[in-house]
Amino acid sequence: MPSPVGDDWSDSDDDALDEIETSVTLGVPDGQIISQTDLSDGAVSRLGGLPAFLTSREPSYTSSQCKVCSNAMELLTQMWCPFEDSPMDRALYIWGCARAQCQKKEGSIRAWRALRYNAEYAAKLEKKREKQKARAEADKQKAQKGPISNPFSVKYLSLRHQPLLIVIQMSGASTASNPFGLGSHIFSDATSIKPMASSEVDDDAVDEGGESDNESSSSEQSLLTAMTSATLEDSPWKQTLSYRPLYLKTISEYIAPEPKPKIPMSAQIIEDNDDSKGGKNTGWSEKYENSLDVDLVFERFSNRVKHEAEQCIRYDLNGVPLPFSTDKVFDLLFPAPTTLPRAVMKADFMVVPTAKRTYNPSSLSPCPNCQSKRVFECQLMPNTINVLRDGSTDSTKNMSDEERRKAVQKALKGSDGNRGMDWGTCMVFSCEKDCCMENGQDAREAWREEHVLVQWDV
Repeated sequence: MPSPVGDDWSDSDDDALDEIETSVTLGVPDGQIISQTDLSDGAVSRLGGLPAFLTSREPSYTSSQCKVCSNAMELLTQMWCPFEDSPMDRALYIWGCARAQCQKKEGSIRAWRALRYNAEYAAKLEKKREKQKARAEADKQKAQKGPISNPFSVKYLSLRHQPLLIVIQMSGASTASNPFGLGSHIFSDATSIKPMASSEVDDDAVDEGGESDNESSSSEQSLLTAMTSATLEDSPWKQTLSYRPLYLKTISEYIAPEPKPKIPMSAQIIEDNDDSKGGKNTGWSEKYENSLDVDLVFERFSNRVKHEAEQCIRYDLNGVPLPFSTDKVFDLLFPAPTTLPRAVMKADFMVVPTAKRTYNPSSLSPCPNCQSKRVFECQLMPNTINVLRDGSTDSTKNMSDEERRKAVQKALKGSDGNRGMDWGTCMVFSCEKDCCMENGQDAREAWREEHVLVQWDV
């Protein structure tokens, strides 16, 4: 991981500034989908196109209907995003209405999540947990007996030739239970998932039957990806208007820190660092100053996005959304401080810091199915509109900030004046527990609508 920015302040303009890796995963377009197999695979993430459903029963066609005009909306994105160590296959679908009369109205952007129990993968997870438990118990007993004084003794050599347990650590996974962990193959397509190479297996990792877990590598792909999705043949979904389907690939977000200002050596600098994302510095404080003159929120949005202009999706499960502008949504998620700053006393000659806003989603309604709180999962970015309208994957490359903003505004308004999406960012908040319930009971599959907040102003 790139090293964090140092605390030293230098007068040199040639100092190298390392980029900071954030907790955000970016989704960027990666070419048109032509393969019919990929188009029908629920594990292939995409921009545009038609949905590939996970559930055995095709969802109601009303799921895609705009709540304003009642017409079917186009699919904006479908994301393969299973939770870490969950037996459920999972995908997120977001639809948007492009009709002019529906813009800036609630219900013209809708998001749904699909869950499906994967029995084969669930069995593998259970086997993995049993092996981890047995390994932990063996380590405990070994620690109680104390170290072996002679590693070359006959007893030790005989143990070395006995089959021991193997624990396969999935990429990106944690041995601890983490309800907010991302699946190791988020947004990935079926072809990107490969069996574990033999070099990745521990030297002592041998199955109890005397064979390595690599024996199941041939079925690894089927365990980690969604199975054949529900067909759209003879379905109203087949007739839905759609954008050209594009692959959606993921990259990590890296932020280049701003150059440090030249200041007098005698000046005192107090930095507000926030490294609450498990070791990955976001590079940005989650606090916003109030301003009556300039929309600092939009400026901050633009400065953050310019590091990767092609981003269409920002995915940060249980993270903090990037607000687009100062509006009602911003006030809802970043409420103004309830306490006023204390007055400055002449005798003290102290400067009182400006009151700042901090992210607080507690006002969001809970999941209607299990009453758990909703957490931020992802948001659509303005470049999504550019990409979907013209099918280009490099529509904003080599543009200045002003040119890029004008291009987004043009795309938002639409070419014919009657159609064109008019939003800055769409934020999706999903159930914290990723519940899969039917009539209050656990179910093997689910189709649930999630909460969307849209910032419309441009």
